[in-house]
Amino acid sequence: MLEESTKCAVAIMHSGKEYVALMELHGDVPPEELDTVLSLFTGDIYQVPPVRSSVARRPRVRTVYWIRLLERDGRRLLLDVACSGGTYIRKLCHDIGEFLGVGAHMEELRRIRAGPFTEDGSIPLIDVIDAWDVYRESGDERSLREVVQPVESALTLIPKVYILDSAVDAICHGADLMVAGISMVEAGIERGDLTAVMTLKGEVVGLGLATMKTEEMLSSPEGMAVDVKRVVMPKSTYPPMWKGGLRHRVR
Repeated sequence: MLEESTKCAVAIMHSGKEYVALMELHGDVPPEELDTVLSLFTGDIYQVPPVRSSVARRPRVRTVYWIRLLERDGRRLLLDVACSGGTYIRKLCHDIGEFLGVGAHMEELRRIRAGPFTEDGSIPLIDVIDAWDVYRESGDERSLREVVQPVESALTLIPKVYILDSAVDAICHGADLMVAGISMVEAGIERGDLTAVMTLKGEVVGLGLATMKTEEMLSSPEGMAVDVKRVVMPKSTYPPMWKGGLRHRVR
């Protein structure tokens, strides 16, 4: 992510991931026993981060959406693992080995999806360099726009609240989103959800935590709907109509 778009990195960090992992068992395990154990490690699991990690080593609940056995060559297993953000695959392999009673370790790992971004949609770095060179030499943006996506593409899986044009600049100046500024709300938003605040044109204004459910945002006569934590859009991109007396709380 580049420049101001790095403020939306949290949307990728907390979204689902998918990996292809090569795991090696330290002993022989029958196929039927392996299938049973892999299914037991699907769903919500407790996981203690490994010793070499950047977070506190205490039990955390993580979700494993699936573990698919792609190939097996004796004790070496090629796995497709989809999981929630913050799941350690090397620790998952270790825990599976411990549960099987033979031990195991992760030999190789490749991430093939992070949030809405997949390996199939990735671009070789040499293409980015070439596009930048073209832009720098000629000012032609077309090649660069083919390899660099707009920041909104990172928010595909994040619930969204669309706001009136008159409320945009207030958010850019530090206001939280009040229900008076809302135009449309996506279904299914719960309190505490990471939520994208968007313009009616589909531009991201900022990110915050929902303080109301979808139904409350639509029915409440007043109150704060989203506690805005990160502002992405520059100030004065939209006219500062809020200075005329619109009811927005500015911190």
